[in-house]
Amino acid sequence: MIDETLLADLLRHRPDAAAAAQLAPGLAQRHPDVDVGGLVTRTLLEALDEVWERGWQPADVAHTARREALAGSVPLAVALIAEHARRTDAARRAPESWVDQLRELDALGPGDAAVVAAWQRSARRSPTEAWRIALELLGVLRGASRIEVLVPPPSRWGAARVRDAVAAPSDDRALRRIRGLLAKAESTEFPDEAEALTAKAQELMTRHAVDVALLGAGSVPGAPGVAVGTRRVHVADPYVRAKMQLLGAVAEANDVRLVWYQGLGIANLVGVRADLDAVELLFTSLLLQVSQALTAAEREAGRRSASRTFRRAFLLGYAQRVGERLRRARESATARAAAEREVDLLPVLRSRQEAVETAVAELFPRVRASRSRASVDAGGWYAGRAAAERADVGSRQAPLR
Repeated sequence: MIDETLLADLLRHRPDAAAAAQLAPGLAQRHPDVDVGGLVTRTLLEALDEVWERGWQPADVAHTARREALAGSVPLAVALIAEHARRTDAARRAPESWVDQLRELDALGPGDAAVVAAWQRSARRSPTEAWRIALELLGVLRGASRIEVLVPPPSRWGAARVRDAVAAPSDDRALRRIRGLLAKAESTEFPDEAEALTAKAQELMTRHAVDVALLGAGSVPGAPGVAVGTRRVHVADPYVRAKMQLLGAVAEANDVRLVWYQGLGIANLVGVRADLDAVELLFTSLLLQVSQALTAAEREAGRRSASRTFRRAFLLGYAQRVGERLRRARESATARAAAEREVDLLPVLRSRQEAVETAVAELFPRVRASRSRASVDAGGWYAGRAAAERADVGSRQAPLR
């Protein structure tokens, strides 16, 4: 057997995919159980600790494992995150957004302290496969770049505390209604029904955002101030840049700023919570709509549409036109809400925008604007804009001119 000291020295390095594939067979022959004395588990958990200090959050790690490593590394990454959460008592010590991510990843269970060994058994991985996946995941964690710390990492958590177990507030109930409407809009086969459902969802989004704006402005006695928050959205391949353009269009129309990391598929949204919720919900819905629209456009365009340039241009054209429609729709909905309440919302909204800009400058001092200058396929571009005319963005009015 290979000496454990030599193995520990090997695990100090940052193996890439090629190195992992080269080393795996030899390691598998010597250690078919992979997790020698728990050494591999300890090494991966230490790498995870380092990742948290570099600004990463649980959902970021799962996204990157899915994007950069083998598909089989995602269950291992989630199992490691769950074990780390257990050891740090994250359920009682971590910030709410961190716990929410753990919950979404199903990483709040009891777990197994021997993470790698338990994963190898449950996933029925051969020793060679298990070593390759473990080494490649280690390389991904070790190679994770430093990004902005938006949520305090485990080293900054305080003592355990009892979390508030009261019922969800009214704004969460409103968001559940919006999610339900959008889910129905995405699943229906009838365009008219989808239009009505999404229009209702957009109306609820706008009214919810206006109510929060009025609360933050102190229009309701004893109302708390509205704080600017952050959220990360993960965009999957392919065509990440084009999808980011769509997310940016939705964000801009809802007074949210977007900062994204090229090469990672990770976007940071900065804005008021109600607006962040609206952006995330609408972006998810529009991604499903544009996927369906692209499939239909490819059928109509024939074989020439099967190229990456056509699809990328379609997404870019779609994003631009949706952004135009969303800005018009929000302006109209805000004006109607202000008229109904007989309140001038412009000063309130302006102060919120200033607060968002201030937060962006503080959180991302090195951010710089970027624009795509690459040429695009004209057929795909105009097909995308045409599809955006038919997209459900929440307006009951005729398509905007």
